[in-house]
Amino acid sequence: MADVFSQLYIQIVFAVKHRQALIQPEWEVCLHKYITTVIQNRGHKMLAINGMPDHLHLFIGMKPVENISELVREVKKTSTRFIQHNGYCLGKFQWQSGYAVFSYSHSHLERVCRYIENQKHHHARQNFRAEFEAILERREIDRGPKRPFDF
Repeated sequence: MADVFSQLYIQIVFAVKHRQALIQPEWEVCLHKYITTVIQNRGHKMLAINGMPDHLHLFIGMKPVENISELVREVKKTSTRFIQHNGYCLGKFQWQSGYAVFSYSHSHLERVCRYIENQKHHHARQNFRAEFEAILERREIDRGPKRPFDF
């Protein structure tokens, strides 16, 4: 049987339920490391991970061994358990059910990684909603009545 050759670069963005600012600086690095391990254990490569207290951006080199919705579901499920098990949140932690996913070419790797690594600086100038709406417009994505994030 022939081997599979692929080059799939995707950015996944998902938010804390009700956009609550629950991801705290004291433990966000531990969360990023945990999610990176989940991604790697599923055969993918984490290129960049970062976010804000209310949302995360993942940029991965994805292998075609599973579909994106399965991967996102597993990342959300296991990271929720990780957060709750470690007592990082006083109340119940949950991710929103929706997410956004965007694909990129190899020539965009450095730019997207830099963008994700500089999330805190970037969001000091532009809020998440404005940024997300601009991304949809720039990519000519008609979201219609869909609401991927509770704003």
